[in-house]
Parts: sequence; C-alpha cells; structure tokens
Amino acid sequence: MARTVRTAYACTECGAASPRWVGRCPACGAWNSLVEEVLERTAPARASGPVTAPVPITEVAAQTGAHRPTGVEELDRVLGGGLVPGSVVLLAGEPGIGKSTLLLGVLAGMAAEGPVLYVCAEESREQVRLRAERLGALHPGLLLAAETDLGTVRTLVEQVRPAVVVVDSVQTVADPELAGAPGGVGQVREVAAQLVRLAKERSIATFLVGQVTKEGAVAGPKTLEHLVDVVLNFEGDQHHALRLVRCTKNRFGPAYEVGCFEMTEAGLEPLADPSRLFLSARSAGVPGVACTVSLEGRRPLVTEVQALVVPTGVAVPRRTAQGLDAGRLAILVAVLDRRARIGLAGNDVFAATAGGVRITEPAADLAICLALASAARDRQVPADLITIGEVGLGGEVRPVPQLPRRLAEAARLGFRRALVPATGLPKGARGAADIELDPVGSVAESLSVLATAPPGAPRPPKLGVVPR
Repeated sequence: MARTVRTAYACTECGAASPRWVGRCPACGAWNSLVEEVLERTAPARASGPVTAPVPITEVAAQTGAHRPTGVEELDRVLGGGLVPGSVVLLAGEPGIGKSTLLLGVLAGMAAEGPVLYVCAEESREQVRLRAERLGALHPGLLLAAETDLGTVRTLVEQVRPAVVVVDSVQTVADPELAGAPGGVGQVREVAAQLVRLAKERSIATFLVGQVTKEGAVAGPKTLEHLVDVVLNFEGDQHHALRLVRCTKNRFGPAYEVGCFEMTEAGLEPLADPSRLFLSARSAGVPGVACTVSLEGRRPLVTEVQALVVPTGVAVPRRTAQGLDAGRLAILVAVLDRRARIGLAGNDVFAATAGGVRITEPAADLAICLALASAARDRQVPADLITIGEVGLGGEVRPVPQLPRRLAEAARLGFRRALVPATGLPKGARGAADIELDPVGSVAESLSVLATAPPGAPRPPKLGVVPR
C-alpha cells in the first residue's frame, strides 16, 4: 500500500498551522503567509539511551564563573557578563544595521584564545575579508566557511571544534533531507533545532543571525525564539549613528538590558555614556523641547523630546510621531485638550525624539505633554528642568519605577530641577540626588513651569511681507 504524505500549512509570520490553505492566517491575521509543509508520521517517543534518575535541586552543583567575556563591554552587559559555553544567542535586526559588523569584531577578539568559526551563508569569503580589513579584524584564528548546507556546517563544527560559532544567517541554511525551500517555517525550525542540539552537545557558544519582517519582528516561526537561550534585537536608524542591542530573553542573566553603540567608519564603537550623545546637539531656548529620563533595562538614558504645533490646512489634522508611539501621542493630545485646556484640534502635531532613540515606556508622557504645550503656547521649557511621570486619561500624573536612579542620572548631566509625580514619591527621593524636586499631581499643574519661562523667539515674517 502506498504511503500517504500528510501536509499542513504553516504561517511564516507566527508559525501557526492550518489543515488547509487560507488567504489570511487565523492566528495573527497576516495575508498570504501560509506555506505548505510536509508532516512525517513518527512512532511514539522512546528513550534513546540510559535513563538518569532525577536528583533534588539542592544537590545540583552551582555553576559559577560560566560567563566568558567577549571583549565588547556593551555586549557583555547585555549578555549578563559574557558568553556561556553551549549557549545559543539569536541576533536579529534589519539589513545593513550592523549585525555582521558587530559579530565579526567579537570573533576577531576571541580568536586569540582559540579557533572560532564564521559561517557566512549570505556572503562570500572575499566579501567578509574586505569587511574585516576595514574593521581591523584580521586574525589567523578566525576561520571562514561559505556554506548553506546544514550537514556541511555540522561536519565543519565537529572537525574544527571552535569555541564560538556564528551562522549568518539561520534563514539561509537548509537541510537537504527536509522538504521545503530555505527560509520556510519547517526549514528554519529544523535547522535551528539541530544547531541548538549541536551547541549543547559540544559546549560551543553559538550566534544565530536572524532576519526580520517589515514590522520588525524576527522572521520565521515563534518556535525559533523559544529554542534559543538569548534573543537580542539590533535596533537603530540608518540615518543616525546610534545603535541599540536590546535583550528580550536571557536564560543566563537579566532580560531587557540594553547596550549602546555608535556606528563609525571603523565599525561599531561602544558608548559608555549615551546620554551625552543625545544632548550634545541640544538647542536651548527653543519652545517645544523637553527632556526626560527613560529606563532601558537597568540603564537610565536622558533623552530629548521635541514637538511642533502648526495650524492645519486640511480637514483632518495630522498626528505624526517619530521615535514615539503614535497611539500614545494621540491619547496625550486628547488629554491636553480636555484636562489642560490646550486646544490642538485645529493644528497639525509633530513629536519626535532626538538622536534616533525610541521611547516606549510611559514615564515620558509628562515630557511629551510639556513639549506639546510649550510648542502650542510658544513658551520655552527651562533648560535645567527634567520631566518624569506617566499621564492617565484623567490628567493625573502617576508614579514611575526607580525614580531615584533617574534623578541621579539627570543630576549628573547638569539638570537642577525635576517635575516628578506627587503620589508615590519615595521617602529618600529628595536626598537621592543634587536636584530640586517639584511634585505635581496633574498635567494642568505641571504647565505652571511655562508661565515663568521667557516667550519664544519672534516668528520670522512671511515671504513677500515687508516688516514695519
């Protein structure tokens, strides 16, 4: 009797399976994302070797000193101290953001302690050599292999026995014994599973470079992020020099930690003090500018929020946000209109962050409101004022976590006053930093700082109008 081949349709965006093809994924709602995948019927799982009896957790030896520094301080900060033997790190980011540049510098620094392997599945060895010359990352212990076959990659790893392996990228490596094109759901899941198994068996630290979708999520099934030990997202604007490595999962250290880099002609340079980069080009005395302190992992970053309010010439005013959540901006505009009597209904509103940084936490709400009100009233925000607080729909200012750490960072950079929430203020916050606190309970109350500020510069005359 002929063997029946069973197939299913898996979504390339979220990995959900469907028994038949549909135009829209029933799980994530993506259109035309289902591809056919062959399912193999297997026998019930059985133990492949001797079974080890479970032991109490108190009798398991503690693993100390497992982290191996990479030589890049910012990357070590994100990883929790360095690489752990046998760990698998997934590094995802947009094309051209600097993923290969970062990993090539890491491998060149670790090649002095033993051979390291770079599997360039997207580029030729000559292209990687040119990049290494530009970065000054040439080392005889750095081995290059331009392979896309999973079996060949496994053989090379077993022969070389490197301390660190980089596979760039996991979506371009394919298993010839598995049906489907490279980058498909089944191929990515199987390739990642085998590479993870190889890293655990040989105690080899492995970097998997991942591609991203147009929405910025890791391409492939969600199972890919569950298989690995660490997930790093490489973020940044190609028009700015700032690059952020954000950790969203870490089994060997704290998650949601952030490393800051600056893209230069010589490659990526770690930024030990990124707040000064954001404030280096700050123009004082301009309405619509306010500063806040966002918390990225355990690191406080002082960032500048800019706003521009102009009369609109269309029926539906525009609400444009860059580096901020557009939905959150629309809510804050409504709160200002209703709770603080700042009418913005007939104006176009533009809000952005300086330096290419993206702020997602609600602690920047009060700074956004203050920048919008400053631009609408043409009044300056004091240059030595920092603004921290979450704004609710009722116009109230809510407390934010780790306020003393934020205030200490603001005081270090020369800020002398701080607008902070009146509720939930820690007892030792007033003496935590050399900064004067101004507690406020509502958005309307916080706008009082604009009343004493000098008015903005006079507007230039319109073209064709001669001033008197």
